[in-house]
Amino acid sequence: MNAAVISVLLGLSLHSSAFAAALSGDEIYQKRCSECHEQLSPRIPHREALQKMPAARILRALDSGAMMAIAFVMSRDERRAVASYLGTNAEIAGPAASAFCGNRTVTLATNPSGWNGWSPGTSNARFQPDDVAGLTIDQVKRLKLKWAFGFDGDVTAFAQPAVLDGHLFVGSAGGTIQAMNAESGCLEWTFQANGPVRSAIAAAPLGNRHALLFGDMTGWFYAIEAETGKQLWKVKMEDHDSTRLTGAATAYNDVVYVPVSSWEETRSADPEYPCCTFRGSVAALRIRDGKLLWKTYMVGVPRETGKNARGVPMMGPSGVAVWSAPTMDPKRKLVYVTTGDNYSRPTTELSDAVVALDIASGRIVWSRQVTAGDFFNGSCRGDKLNCPGEAGPDFDFGSSAISVIRKGGRDLLLAGQKSGIVYALDPDKKGEVVWQTRVGKGGTNGGVQWGMSTDGQFVYAATSDPGQTRQTSQFDTRRFILDPKAGGGLTALRAADGSKVWHAAPAPCPDNAPAGCSPAQPGAVTGIPGAIFASSVDGHMRAYSAEDGKVLWDFDTAREFETVNQVKAHGGSIDGPGAVVVKGMVFVTSGYPRNGGMTGNVLLAFEAK
Repeated sequence: MNAAVISVLLGLSLHSSAFAAALSGDEIYQKRCSECHEQLSPRIPHREALQKMPAARILRALDSGAMMAIAFVMSRDERRAVASYLGTNAEIAGPAASAFCGNRTVTLATNPSGWNGWSPGTSNARFQPDDVAGLTIDQVKRLKLKWAFGFDGDVTAFAQPAVLDGHLFVGSAGGTIQAMNAESGCLEWTFQANGPVRSAIAAAPLGNRHALLFGDMTGWFYAIEAETGKQLWKVKMEDHDSTRLTGAATAYNDVVYVPVSSWEETRSADPEYPCCTFRGSVAALRIRDGKLLWKTYMVGVPRETGKNARGVPMMGPSGVAVWSAPTMDPKRKLVYVTTGDNYSRPTTELSDAVVALDIASGRIVWSRQVTAGDFFNGSCRGDKLNCPGEAGPDFDFGSSAISVIRKGGRDLLLAGQKSGIVYALDPDKKGEVVWQTRVGKGGTNGGVQWGMSTDGQFVYAATSDPGQTRQTSQFDTRRFILDPKAGGGLTALRAADGSKVWHAAPAPCPDNAPAGCSPAQPGAVTGIPGAIFASSVDGHMRAYSAEDGKVLWDFDTAREFETVNQVKAHGGSIDGPGAVVVKGMVFVTSGYPRNGGMTGNVLLAFEAK
C-alpha cells in the first residue's frame, strides 16, 4: 500500500499542518487514551509501542478493531488526530503477489447470475432458488471447507460477499474491496475505500461494463468498475460526522437507493456531546454519475430542547436511521424502508416503522409505526446526562422488509423487529397489520436483528436475545460480557397467518467455550429449497431442515485457518451478514466482536464433497 492509498484510508494526510491545527491529537490522547496506555500491562500496548505503529493501523483499530468499543464516543476527526499524533507515516503492506490470480480478468454478463447485494432479488427475501443455489439436501449435509481467505490486519469480519458469474466481491473492516475468483479465492484486484466497508455490494450494468455500488462506515458511497476496480464516482451522503452506511444499497432501473444510518446513538454516552442531531434518510442516486435524484429524511430538523446537567445543549428530534437495504415493489412503484428509533426527544411518527416511498420522487406514500414513543441513546444506560426522561425499549428495525407477491392470496410485507415480533403488513391498505407473531423476547440487542428469509409459503426468523451485562473494567475493550447459555432460536412461521410451524432451540456454548461465546442468533437467515442457513455468536454456521428445523449441517468457524492468501486468520462470532449460496458453494464471513462476541478475520467457502 503506497502513501497515496494511506491518505485515502485516513481521509487526508494525517501529518499535514492543516489537520494538526484543527485538532490536537495530544489533548485527545490525554483525555481518551492515556489512562490505559500509560500503564505497564501485558494486555495493553504502551504508548511507546503505539508510537512505532503506522498511523493507518491505529486508525483501523479505532474504526473497526480492538478499540472500536472505546472509540465510539469519538468523532472520526478525533480518531484521525490521535492516530496521527501516536503513529508513524509508514506504509501498510498490501497483498502478497502470490495472493493474486494468474488470470485476473473479470467478465460479467449483462445480467450476471448469482447473489447480488443483500439478497438474490430486490424483494429482499434472502431465498436462493434451486437453479442458482445448486445444492440438494444431501449435498448440504456433505459441505466441506474448500478455501479460506484472511483479511489482513483486521479483527472484525462483517461484510457479506456478492458472488456473480464466478467472481466474488467483498469489503472489509480495513476498507479494502477485494475482487476474487469464487472457485479458488485468489485475488483479481483490490480497491481502498476511505473507511470500513460493512455493507454488501450491489452490481448494476453500466454500458458494456458494471458498477459495483457500496457505502463505507464514514458516510461515503462509491461506484467502482467491477471489471477493473477503477473508481467511477463517490458521494458523501451526509455532512454529519456520525454518518455511516451499514445497509446494502439496492439497484433498480439505473437508479441506486441508499440507506443512511449513524453511530451518534453511541456518541451520546459522552456527557459533553450535544445529543442529538443526526437525521436518517434514504437517497436515490443515478448510477451512471452519482447525481442525487431525491433524498427523503425520516425525521425533521433538530432544534435545541434544553441543556443537560453540564450545560451542554440537548437537541431533537433525531435518529430514525435506515440500517438495512431498501426493498423494491415494482407492481406498486414503491420502495420500502424500515427505520430505527429516535435518539432524543421529541419522538416522531416514522421511527420504528415500515415506510413506503414513491420510487420516482421519494414522496412518502404511507407509513406504519409499530412502536410509538421509542427513543434511546448510549447515555440512557449510563450516566443519563444525555437521556431526557424515561427511555424507550430501543426496538429498531435492523432488517429489511420483505415483499411477498402471493399467488391466490393477498400480497404481504414481512418485517422482523428487535422487539422479537414478526409483522405481516398489507401493502394495499397502507401497511395495515395482517398478523403479528412473537418469536423472541426482544431487547436492545435482542429479537430479530439483521434479516429473515421466506420462500413465499413460510417465513424463517432467527432471534438474538443474548444474556449480557455491561462491561465495567476499563482494561477490557468489550462493551458487554455475554452469557454462554442464553439467547438464540430459529422459528418457522406460515406466511399466510403467522402461525408457528416449528422452532429450533439454540445450542448453548460448552463449558470450556472462550469468552465471547453466546448461542444468540442475530445474523441474517438464508434459505434454499429444503434448507435454512443460520449463524450464531458462538461461531457456528448451521443448516436446518426447512421441513422440521432439524440440523442438517454444522460447522464451527471459531478456529484458526490456513488461508489461500497466506494471511494468519481465525473465525469468531458471526453476526450481521448471512450465508451466500451460489452454484453449489456457500460463503460466509466470520468474526464480529461488536457486542461482546469473538473477534475474527476470515472469509470461508464451502462445497459439497
